[in-house]
Amino acid sequence: MQLRRYSLKFQRIDHIFISHLHGDHYLGLPGLLSSMHLLGRTEPLDIYADQGLAEILDVNNKYSSTTLRYPVHFHPLNFSGPTILFEDDKVKVSTLILKHSVPCCGFVFEEKQRPRKLIKEKIDELQIPIAALELLKIGNDYTTPDGTVIPNTELTTSPLPPRKYAYCSDTIFNTDIVPQLRDADLIYHESTFMEDMHSRAEQTMHSTAKDAATIAKEANAKRLLLGHFSARYKNLEPLQDEARSIFPQSYLAVEGEKYFV
Repeated sequence: MQLRRYSLKFQRIDHIFISHLHGDHYLGLPGLLSSMHLLGRTEPLDIYADQGLAEILDVNNKYSSTTLRYPVHFHPLNFSGPTILFEDDKVKVSTLILKHSVPCCGFVFEEKQRPRKLIKEKIDELQIPIAALELLKIGNDYTTPDGTVIPNTELTTSPLPPRKYAYCSDTIFNTDIVPQLRDADLIYHESTFMEDMHSRAEQTMHSTAKDAATIAKEANAKRLLLGHFSARYKNLEPLQDEARSIFPQSYLAVEGEKYFV
C-alpha cells in the first residue's frame, strides 16, 4: 500500500533484504509477494533473510494454495560475522551484525566508482567513434586520425563520488559496528527511546537517540536518520534535538520523504 501511495513500481524490485524476524520487519512481505504474483511477475526475486523466513513463506503458500509464477531465490543470512550478500558492477551489499533479542543484521550499501561522463558536444564536434567512448569513460585520452592527442579532461567530466549508506535496524548500543560505518554518507539507525529511557532501551535491546548520534559521530558519517520510534512519543522533535546535541546532522526519518547527501 505504501509503495503504491508513493508511486514506487514494486515490480522493479529484484532484491529484498530482511534484517530479522520480528513482525514489524517482515509481515508485509507475503502480501507483496502475492501482489507481484497476481500482477503477472515472471522475473526472479532474491530474498536475503533469516532461514526461518523461508519456512514461514512456505507455510503461507501451502495453506493458501499459492504457487508463485516467478522463481524466488532465498539466501539465508550468516549472523556470525559480516558477509557480502550481493555485488555487481554498480553496488556491493554487506551485512552488519547487530545485537538484538533475536538474530539481527543491518546492511551496508556501497556504490562502485561510476565511469566518467562524456561531454556530448565535444564528442559530436570531433565525431569520435562509438568504439572509443568506453575508453574515454575509464579515463583514456583520445587520439584523432591525424595523431593529435586530446586529453580526457577535455572530453569528459568527473563522476559523482561513490556513496555509502548503512541501515542499522533494531539493536542495542554497539560500537563494534563503527568500523563498517566509517565515513558513510548516510546512516539510518534505530532510535526507539530517548536517553531518560536508557534502562528500558537496554532491557529491550534497543537504542536511544543519543546512542544513534554517538555511533554516527564515531563513524565520521555525513548524515544520520533516526527511526523506529516508540509509540509513546507523539512529538518526535525532542528525539531529533537529543541526537543533534551530539551529532548536528541528525534528522527524523519521515515516511515518503527523500533524503539526499
